[in-house]
Amino acid sequence: MKPPSAVTAGLVLSRGPQGQIGAQRVALLESIGAHGSISAAAKAAGLSYKGAWDAVQALNNLFDRPLVTTKAGGKHGGFAEITPEGQALIAAFHSVEVELAHVFEALERRLGDAASAPLRTLLWSLGMKTSARNAFRGVVETVTDGAVNAEVVLKIGGGAQIVAIITRHSVEDLGLAPGREAVALIKSSFVILARGDEALRTSARNTLRGTVAGVERGAVNDEVTLDIGGGKILTATVTHESTEALQIAPGEPLVALIKASHVILAVE
Repeated sequence: MKPPSAVTAGLVLSRGPQGQIGAQRVALLESIGAHGSISAAAKAAGLSYKGAWDAVQALNNLFDRPLVTTKAGGKHGGFAEITPEGQALIAAFHSVEVELAHVFEALERRLGDAASAPLRTLLWSLGMKTSARNAFRGVVETVTDGAVNAEVVLKIGGGAQIVAIITRHSVEDLGLAPGREAVALIKSSFVILARGDEALRTSARNTLRGTVAGVERGAVNDEVTLDIGGGKILTATVTHESTEALQIAPGEPLVALIKASHVILAVE
């Protein structure tokens, strides 16, 4: 099993809801200083000229004195220069970054302590990104081995559980065992909806009952959100015809069916 990656932090300084200074804008200032041109700096930073120009204007508007001065025209085109105030900002920003790095070095050492489990959970939950519409954090309840695959039952709170079928190699690689925290990832297109007031017999391993919290119409499909209790929301993507046939509307009871093989498990 691979060790978890180091904790990192991104510094953003702000003055009001619109004025923010982060590493990307500071890097743009440094690039302007190196190239003497906003267009050249934008190209080096992978930005459009307009994007870079808008960023420069926003930065200049934040301070009493401009951070970047420009001169248009001339034989070789426009010229841009970082002012002493801009140089001071760059130095100050990097100084704060150094101090922040020291803080996170100490924080990373703390993450190994058992008492810091809630902190690890918070940092990982905020940092995880996935294209799956549904992500449920839980704790492994059981792992049942098979000849090739294994069945993993994940408790996600509120009395609900998610069952996943994954390979035995994946179980070993992820270090899955009872008590291990994991996240179940489910694409919204993998969720099948049925009327909740009907008795159903189905081969789907996961049957989650809930109430429709909302329906968002799309160009082709609709997005249905289902409140499954315990503060958990499940999202399904269905066709317009299915929405109409099932008479899906807020407040209606529905059942979400999910094949165990369609559940992906992830760990820190």
